[in-house]
Amino acid sequence: MANVVEITDFSAKELDIYARCTEVQLLNREDPSKGIFIAESPKVIARALDAGCLPVSILAETGQLQGEGADILRRCPQTPVYAADHAVISKLTGFPMTRGMLCAMRRPVPKSPEELCRSARRIAVLENIVNPTNVGAIFRSAAALSMDAVLLSTGCSNPLYRRAIRVSMGTVFQIPWAFFEHGAWPGRGMEILHEHGFCTAAMALKEDSVGIDDPDLAKEEKLAIVLGTEGDGLADGTIADCDYTVRIPMSHGVDSLNVASASAVAFWELGRRRGDR
Repeated sequence: MANVVEITDFSAKELDIYARCTEVQLLNREDPSKGIFIAESPKVIARALDAGCLPVSILAETGQLQGEGADILRRCPQTPVYAADHAVISKLTGFPMTRGMLCAMRRPVPKSPEELCRSARRIAVLENIVNPTNVGAIFRSAAALSMDAVLLSTGCSNPLYRRAIRVSMGTVFQIPWAFFEHGAWPGRGMEILHEHGFCTAAMALKEDSVGIDDPDLAKEEKLAIVLGTEGDGLADGTIADCDYTVRIPMSHGVDSLNVASASAVAFWELGRRRGDR
């Protein structure tokens, strides 16, 4: 049975991770082994638990201790649970908890790009995508539309930021991902992809771009789909280093899509058109 503690002291140190710690503090770059992330909603928490993430504590509205929330508590019998009604929780966190339950969890041991490349055939590569909403949406599309892994440059928002986790609906725990080392992208990162047999496709609107339905793309056994930062897109050097430059046909005078929307289109088309089909 979970140990449920009623919240009466807003200043309790145990509640700092929910109310007073920034995302950077939770990440704990100086000692990543002690890093924490926050999963929100019973469904997302369940996906994190399924992936082997270890809970530290739970913060919940009293009404969430039943139903889906009760399933989480049964899975975490030794985890401290802090509970209060909606008004008290909103005062503590500074915002209304629309999904009623938060869980602080230990960050998993990071994977390496090389490790993921060995077992993947379709990879999404994100370059300097700083908006956690876009990162979360891209992960949701990647998981749903046949990507095997996601690789990120160090300029990207962390997939375990609270908003990225929430927008992804917990798919950041279902699809493997890794950061390139600082300064390794695009140089060494491209080498890693090519060493593991990947062709690289830069999503960019250039005069020499091929259409996303180009038959040569469908024939590639291993393909890395490279997406760039909001607004400016991919760096010119990254595009030059890629084997293909790929565009999504547009109409009505629209010149581009939001990177998260573009990722869904690219993953659908290039994920299903695998070389063995």
